Amino acid sequence: MVDMHPLQAYKFLRSEADAVLVDVRSELEYFFVGHAEGALHIPWHVESGTEVNLNFIESLLKFVGSRERPVVLICRNGDRSKEAALHAEKHQFTRIYNVLYGFEGNMDHINRRNQLNGWRYDGLPWEQC
Repeated sequence: MVDMHPLQAYKFLRSEADAVLVDVRSELEYFFVGHAEGALHIPWHVESGTEVNLNFIESLLKFVGSRERPVVLICRNGDRSKEAALHAEKHQFTRIYNVLYGFEGNMDHINRRNQLNGWRYDGLPWEQC
């Protein structure tokens, strides 16, 4: 598993034609907060938010097709995506990447996101449904 800053991940995704971006946040976060443009959605946790999605590896393999395909994982701040990346690596995915700071980034001194770092902070393409 390799950590990448958001700009680095974006450049990697644009340069690797076979690479895929997967958002591992909850469905609510993915749809209502927004997500990186073109990101697939496979939640790392079930909707309760604390239990790991037992179908994560199966779903990941279904969507990406190969354990050798480059897969970049993103979440809110990089924590869940890192957990998911390490889990995928244990299941023989060989080209797994984690987006540091995630989509919304770390909280600032007054607990706001999107103020210090992250995909949106860096002005990278995103969409909201």
